[in-house]
This record gives sequence, structure tokens and C-alpha cells, in this order.
Amino acid sequence: MSEATSSKDQRKKVTEMVKDVRIAMLTHVGSDGQLYSQPMATQDVEFDGDVLFIAHRDSRTVQSLSEQPDAQVNVAYSGNGSWVSLSGKASVVDDAAKLKELWNTFTDAWMKGGPEDPNNILLRIDAESAEYWDSPGGNKVTQLANLAKTAVTGDPVEGDNQTVDL
Repeated sequence: MSEATSSKDQRKKVTEMVKDVRIAMLTHVGSDGQLYSQPMATQDVEFDGDVLFIAHRDSRTVQSLSEQPDAQVNVAYSGNGSWVSLSGKASVVDDAAKLKELWNTFTDAWMKGGPEDPNNILLRIDAESAEYWDSPGGNKVTQLANLAKTAVTGDPVEGDNQTVDL
């Protein structure tokens, strides 16, 4: 397998892993130098490395990221025996058409005012790299069987861990 094919396959795997997990933790450095994390619902994944979230314009997160052009962030996903850590830059995007396109009933459950509310805004994460960990057999039964096997044999569970440039 060529390096280009391998890289393409790894990006595809990251995309699939991220799409399978609805909620991520977004971590950024605040203007006070402290780290802040908050759960965010992923709205769209375009894996050239972009992830989009909907947020409130007046939220502490959006205010802080607006003050820091190209702010470095981390977006962490966890679910079904897999974990993905995206590292990249955040920007606030004022795109009413894209906001309306992405708005759905899940968003309605968490955000007020609908896509027409001027307080609702997009956060775009331009991921530069990803690291993922994927355990064999992502379901709970397989994971328990792997843990039992480890307890009996003393051999660690073999998983897949890769770093991917996006």
C-alpha cells in the first residue's frame, strides 16, 4: 500500500469514527491563559479536516475564540471503543445559509431561536492533525471478552493507534 493510499484510508477512518459520535469536547485556551472545555454537538464533518459546531455568539467560548484569530483548539471524541483527538484552529463563521442548512431537531433541543436568531453562529474547526485509538470489536460484549482474555492471558488488548495529518 502506498503512503498516499494509507493516508487517505486513515483520513477516511477518522471521518467515520467522528461521524459515529454526536457529542465532542472542545478545549481551548481562554484569554486568561486557562484551558476551558465544553461539550459541543458536531453538525458537519467535511474531512479535509473541517468540523462545524453551532454556538451562541454571546457565549464565553465564542467570545474568547473571537479575540484570538486562528486559536488553537482540541476536539475530543469518544464512543464505541474508539477515541479521536483533533488538533487545529478555530474560527467564528457568520454564514446564515450554512447555519440554516445544518439546523435540525437535535440542534433545536439545545439552542434557542432557530437558525434565524442572530445570536446563533457557526464555529469551524480546521483540523490539522488527528490521533485515534480504536479497540478491536467496538461493541461492549467484544470489549468485555477482550478484557477477560487479558485477565486470563496477561496479554494486553491489541488496538489501532495512528496519527494522521489532515
